Amino acid sequence: MASTITYTVTGMSCGHCEKSVSSELSAIAGVLDVAADAKAGTVTVSSEQPLEESAVRAAIDEAGYELVGQAA
Repeated sequence: MASTITYTVTGMSCGHCEKSVSSELSAIAGVLDVAADAKAGTVTVSSEQPLEESAVRAAIDEAGYELVGQAA
């Protein structure tokens, strides 16, 4: 069952930030698409199955940013 979740991420400010976050999240098994939006401070992740938030948090941390949580 496919899953699409939008997360709030702090610290992104430009296209390079978006690419860094997208690259790390794309490396998670099962991720189909990542759309980072620095201006909105969000990252939308589409995956084959719902992802563990800990895996998403670790990938965003690795990119140098902070996962706040799922966007409302």
